[in-house]
Amino acid sequence: MKRVCFLLQVKADRLEEYRERHRAVWPEMLAALSRHGWRNYSLFLRDDGLLVGYCETPDFEAAVRGMQSEEVNGRWQREMAEFFESLGSGAADTSMQPLEEVFHLD
Repeated sequence: MKRVCFLLQVKADRLEEYRERHRAVWPEMLAALSRHGWRNYSLFLRDDGLLVGYCETPDFEAAVRGMQSEEVNGRWQREMAEFFESLGSGAADTSMQPLEEVFHLD
């Protein structure tokens, strides 16, 4: 199982709404994430909008591709894109660049 960490930036004026949306993630979105191998998935949000994501998955690239094939993910990404600073492609799931793991204590 590969551990993956990534960073995104939530707009400062949208932090509370971003938190609220994640208190009620759509059940079909949760099912899609599970179907495509997203395990032990967490998002951590700092008060300045820095978002740290962490998940475990056998193959991160395959997990991202699998989600891109899901209609529910397209809807979720369109709704969530406005919360982020400069994503380039307009979707968080294609803007996540994994960080290099330099240490791990098991």
